[in-house]
Amino acid sequence: MAKQLQDAYVVAATRSPIGKAPRGMFKNTRPDDLLVATIARAVAQVPNLDPALIEDAIIGCAMPEGEQGLNVARIAVLLAGLPNTVGGVTINRFCASGITAVAMAADRIRVGEADVMIAGGTESMSMVPMGGAKPSFNPHLFDRDENLGIAYGMGMTAEKVAQQWKISREEQDAFALASHQKALAAIAAGEFSDEICPIEIVETFPKLGTADVEVKTRTVSIDEGPRADTSLEGLAKLRPAFAAPKDAGGKPTGLGSVTAGNSSQTSDGAGVLILVSEKILKQFNLKPLARFASFAVKGVPPEIMGIGPKVAIPLALEKAGIKQDDLGWIELNEAFAAQSLAVIKDLGLNTAVLNPLGGAIALGHPLGATGAIRAATAIYGMRRRNAKYSMVTMCIGTGMGAAGIFENV
Repeated sequence: MAKQLQDAYVVAATRSPIGKAPRGMFKNTRPDDLLVATIARAVAQVPNLDPALIEDAIIGCAMPEGEQGLNVARIAVLLAGLPNTVGGVTINRFCASGITAVAMAADRIRVGEADVMIAGGTESMSMVPMGGAKPSFNPHLFDRDENLGIAYGMGMTAEKVAQQWKISREEQDAFALASHQKALAAIAAGEFSDEICPIEIVETFPKLGTADVEVKTRTVSIDEGPRADTSLEGLAKLRPAFAAPKDAGGKPTGLGSVTAGNSSQTSDGAGVLILVSEKILKQFNLKPLARFASFAVKGVPPEIMGIGPKVAIPLALEKAGIKQDDLGWIELNEAFAAQSLAVIKDLGLNTAVLNPLGGAIALGHPLGATGAIRAATAIYGMRRRNAKYSMVTMCIGTGMGAAGIFENV
């Protein structure tokens, strides 16, 4: 290659509030509209930057069909009012779609092929359910035992992790409670205010005794998931949501431990970052929020997909040239308390800097958007704490882990 590697910098980062699915505040809000609003907000954060210089928008979506199909990235770019010279591509790496989009956008800049890129993700689990509207497994997945994990429900993979890593129900419920407590404290302290893009929603109400409807609009700016009434007693009453794991002889090993209360919430949301080269920083006198330091993805057995971050994190640290102790802010996506605890224990992650504002158990997990949403949280969080590095990491369906690292500049 004739071109030299260069750094990619984040100059804007924003996200929508996260709504509960399927009956939450965004149940009637299209995911492309959430994406349009966050793109517009991100562009407004860098008013000195000429939007015509944006080459492409890379947007993650885990179930890219229905209201979030038809290349939602390009559609949102146009609906956001950006010049039609700005491209758009939708990518899918399930739960890591958003952070993968950020890494791909950074790479275009780092190899000198672009100077300004949009990256992000969007997902409405209210409008497009887990697995999509028409899931269809390849029948050959069932030919070999080692592939069966691809067809497992994610909850069953969490049960397998809980069994193999000996994560108790009590540990999982305590972890879930802490997630809600941290999220509620963060909301009360206004710690999400820098990153959240308020969203206007339109609601219709029938007029009693008539065929007419009343149309009302309201603006939402607070995540819907955290519950102040969460308690260990309440969590303990919830029944396991998935079948108990079986032993080698096919017999159940006992009651399952994964419940709705210690699992991530199904959610709706969107997140967007803008990345630029150093040349653009200087040309438009922009102040970077962070430098994109590294990204790594690794595969693990599908039936224990939740352990994925364990293999991705060391590789991302190695690529960034730093140690685990250098991380001052860690966003470990809480797909399930069981898998989060297994990763924390195996790697010895510093819990003092892990999910300081709560995680997906409280805040929600809008699949393909989560990586971009949590990147915004990590970037602003490490800046408030004056930490040098932050990391976003998650497990991924079909058996993968991903991790992206940002440097505070």
